[in-house]
Amino acid sequence: MKSILKYILISVILFGIIPSASAQFGKQKKADALYNSFSFVKAIEVYKEMLANNYNTDYSKRRLADSYAMLRDPENASVYYKDVVKQDKVEPEYYLNYALALRALKKYDESEIWLNKYKESGVVDSRIEKIMQDKNFLTNIFQIKPQFFSKEVPFNSELSDFGAFERNSVITFASSRDKGVGIKRTYSWNQQPFLDLFQITKNGDNHSEAEKVKGDVNTKFHEGQISISKDGKTMFFTRNNYTNNKKGKDAEGTNNLKIYRATLDKDNKWTNITEVPFNNTNYSVGHPSLSVDEKTLYFASDMPGGFGKSDIYKVSVNDNSYGTPVNLGNKINTEGSEVFPFVHSDGNLFFSSDGLQGLGQLDIFTTVLDGDGNIQEIINLGSPVNSNMDDFSFFLNESGETGFIASNREGGKGDDDIYGFDRIPPFEIKGTVTDAINKQPIPNAKIVIKDKDGNIIADFITDEKGKYKFAADRETTYNLEASQVKYNSKSKVGDTRNTKGKPHIIVDFELDPVQDVDILAGVNVDNIYFDFDKQNIRDDAAIELDKIAYLMNTTYPTMAVEIESHTDSRGSFTYNEALAIRRANSTHDYLISKGVNSNRIKKFEGFGEYSLVNDCKDGIDCSESAHQLNRRSIFKVLKMK
Repeated sequence: MKSILKYILISVILFGIIPSASAQFGKQKKADALYNSFSFVKAIEVYKEMLANNYNTDYSKRRLADSYAMLRDPENASVYYKDVVKQDKVEPEYYLNYALALRALKKYDESEIWLNKYKESGVVDSRIEKIMQDKNFLTNIFQIKPQFFSKEVPFNSELSDFGAFERNSVITFASSRDKGVGIKRTYSWNQQPFLDLFQITKNGDNHSEAEKVKGDVNTKFHEGQISISKDGKTMFFTRNNYTNNKKGKDAEGTNNLKIYRATLDKDNKWTNITEVPFNNTNYSVGHPSLSVDEKTLYFASDMPGGFGKSDIYKVSVNDNSYGTPVNLGNKINTEGSEVFPFVHSDGNLFFSSDGLQGLGQLDIFTTVLDGDGNIQEIINLGSPVNSNMDDFSFFLNESGETGFIASNREGGKGDDDIYGFDRIPPFEIKGTVTDAINKQPIPNAKIVIKDKDGNIIADFITDEKGKYKFAADRETTYNLEASQVKYNSKSKVGDTRNTKGKPHIIVDFELDPVQDVDILAGVNVDNIYFDFDKQNIRDDAAIELDKIAYLMNTTYPTMAVEIESHTDSRGSFTYNEALAIRRANSTHDYLISKGVNSNRIKKFEGFGEYSLVNDCKDGIDCSESAHQLNRRSIFKVLKMK
């Protein structure tokens, strides 16, 4: 078997249902008893004998197909599913099982035929929509420039190895290599030894020999996926329901999974083994992953109330107390199996799923988060992380540059093998576009990205804060151009060479306003406002006038302006004309006091209440804030050469 399923969630059947045993004759009773106790290797032998004797052939083929599917052997499973789907009144689930087996063999076109057949049967299953929604998915995902580059690790065995987790140069992983066991016990599912936790110490490219972890963690049943705290002193791990030398079973006799907690003592032994309180004998809880702040534990479970065969949950952690588990919802969870969550230090969640659009069986996915940490998108990590077989137990180190996965893909040493990878972390060029005069951000500026040959790669618009960013390749040179209708464009080079260890480079732009348009509007100079029946320059008005003075004294020594001042409607026309003139004079005098030559202020006139900006005329009841809008001085920049 490709033995991930002996550990994933033992009570969960990924490829079909278990029909009730109803045969009256000894051979079928024996085969069904083996099947229902997850002894698939032995069950296959008996079902094949039944088939050879031409006994209950349709039933035998269904059981053989499901047994091979449970052993993650799609090649043999597809042989029997091909006949099963032709049987009269076959359950529609077998159309899906056959389609998934074909996908695992990279027979995607043929798989789609049976996915459509399953869909046409009337079964409501969101997995099918997700698998079929993008006809170009496979083409696109193979064309994505890879971030991950796989490499072999020296500590795989000829059996099953997975779940590698590294902390402080110690790599801990699950293995069925059965090292050091005198009496060899095997797991009936696939006739392999039970899983234990092993560890090696890494020193550069060198690794120590694998040894079982010390302490009380390993038992005579399965131990698996772990998560270790930042200080290295607390470990959450998965184990079969086995406490105080007693094996727990549910009502149907299944020994489910539980999460346990251990602490590291002064002798570097894992002791003080305790269960988490949300375990349950009647369903599986496993695959723990602790968040970077160690306040949340993520895990997988087939507990009642989920969306599918197994879902991903989270629960709050506070020392030795825990909250109530929360399902992560249907953006992540499907009718299939979601397992092996891993939360990286940047907050992104990685997990395996056979219910989302993938390359084969279980694929590894990651989340894309918004600024508030909400999930915006689910992304398939693509090749070489994912294959047409099972890919799972993702781990990424804190720097985001190296990690491990496990897979039962072709070419491995054993059933499930650990693969290391180097990752080129995502890289960004980002920056801010600002006004060269007043240093204010320029929204809606256009950023054009070109390659070294001048070909346009992409273009972006700055946000309300004048910011932009784009995903860039490392070891590349880009040409960036920033422009906006009221500004002169500017070009810069974005050089991403020699950026190892850096997540981004910053390329900022300062744009100069063009001189044949309204410069003041282009540099965000506002009108200035006055208090009721006053002509003095307020503090907020002084800020705007200082901007104009700076422009005229430094950047635009030939610029000339006109000033128009206004009042609200309260008071007589004659009084308001005189008040507006006093406001124009105050505005003029302030600019002169800041060094502006009076010859460059071509006009400064008062217009009283003749040019109201709203309906606040005489006799209209308006708020003070509405009247305020009319008590103003405005500026006009004369056209410049």
